[in-house]
Amino acid sequence: MSQLMDAEENTPLLQDESGSDDSQHDEYKSRWRSIRVMYFTMFLSSVGFTIVITSVWPYLQKIDDSANASFLGWVVAAYSVGQMLASPLFGLWSNHRPRREPLACSIFINVTANIYYSYIYLPTSLNKYHMLMSRALVGFGAGNVAVVRSYVAGATSLKERNSAMANTSACQALGFILGPALQAGLSFIGEQGVRVKVIDLQLNMYTAPALLAALFGVINILLVVLVLREHQVDDYGRHIRAINYVSEESMDVSQETEGDIDCVAVLTSNILFFIIMFIFAVFETIATPLSMDMFSWTRKDAVLYNGIILSCVGFESILVFLLVKVLSQRIGDRPVLLGGLAIIFCGFFVLLPWGNHYPAIQWADLKNNTVIHETFAPTPVSNSSFEPTGCPAEQTWCQYTPAIHLAQFITADVLIGVGYPACNVISYTLYSKILGSKPQGVYMGLLTASGSGARTLGPVFVSQVYTILGPRWAFSLICAMVLVAILLLGGLYHKLISFAVRHGRILE
Repeated sequence: MSQLMDAEENTPLLQDESGSDDSQHDEYKSRWRSIRVMYFTMFLSSVGFTIVITSVWPYLQKIDDSANASFLGWVVAAYSVGQMLASPLFGLWSNHRPRREPLACSIFINVTANIYYSYIYLPTSLNKYHMLMSRALVGFGAGNVAVVRSYVAGATSLKERNSAMANTSACQALGFILGPALQAGLSFIGEQGVRVKVIDLQLNMYTAPALLAALFGVINILLVVLVLREHQVDDYGRHIRAINYVSEESMDVSQETEGDIDCVAVLTSNILFFIIMFIFAVFETIATPLSMDMFSWTRKDAVLYNGIILSCVGFESILVFLLVKVLSQRIGDRPVLLGGLAIIFCGFFVLLPWGNHYPAIQWADLKNNTVIHETFAPTPVSNSSFEPTGCPAEQTWCQYTPAIHLAQFITADVLIGVGYPACNVISYTLYSKILGSKPQGVYMGLLTASGSGARTLGPVFVSQVYTILGPRWAFSLICAMVLVAILLLGGLYHKLISFAVRHGRILE
């Protein structure tokens, strides 16, 4: 990971400036040290989220029998609701105060929420609502993503921005890899695990990941408090005083911040980001229920196999980030964004059901292990408590919708694993360039809130459509949304340019 982070420091423009005197050199080193703390913050934040994502559905089923796939949508969406509410608030806070304050506060909320998540099995009733609340609080703490992105955007020159934003997303992807991998490893603890009587904790495959995420949060707080310093540079890499560090009266306002922001470009960027996050939220929400329905996986199998698959997708994403850094410099940001959307469309198109093979039906609840169950259900698990597998009979579409093959599922994972990270990093990079050198906390908060709104509606949408109508309708509607995004990008292609290019200060 150190090789990944060293590349942007070799910018010739900044080497000349930093070598002019010792104070500038020290400030230069401090700036990149702080940026790397932001990389690590994004990494730990990502680990904290993905380390439980594949086990939420089986954990929910275990602690509350009344929970169904529709409620899963609300649980996943709760994270995004919390993040949507918090992002503009933390962004506004970071515009006027040192960023370590909102960062430390948000991470502390995240730590507390993960501990809460580890104890939601204790109440005798309404357990699913406790899970809902804990995920909402975790999401509220994750509102610091806006602060991280705005810091990196404000502390880098226009020339450095693509590389720094790509590295930020790459660190997020590293967390995306390690999270599911840790969850898959911790699945061997089993559903029973061990009882820690002193703190009344059941340490198992569901609670251990959340507690590990809380530990990561504590490490993150220490780094933010002890290492992070405030830095702000203009589009050329020249240091300017940060508005969130000194009063506005004493701030040296750079000429580069003058001029109006293109509101059409800002609105278009938010809409595109909403669609990108919506379709990915749909995919990450439906992966576990879809695999359990189509491949007759048990809860433990689903957590393990989806954890492995998501880890591989995360590794693939890092390679994509490295490729995007090169492609965006050679052909520009907008063509990369357009290509990423086209690849995402192919990924969801591949997921459409076809053929004459139908999923195994889960008759166990209706037939109580009669002959019908023995005919359609897979081989029972070896433990004493039987866990029915297959497509639930109450989902009527299971009886007439063709099954999605494992090859389709993996192919879609690969394609979405290419398209989504490319669109994600370019969306943030292009947006920060559109805003220019102005304080970006609130604007980044709005973009993050836009993505969080998508992550709120996406899981609810897919859980309802998938449960009632099945995967054919769900994925067809997603394909239509991606086409809308491609048309919008094509129609307003000329508006999505950087602030400096729009005002004639830099040639495109």
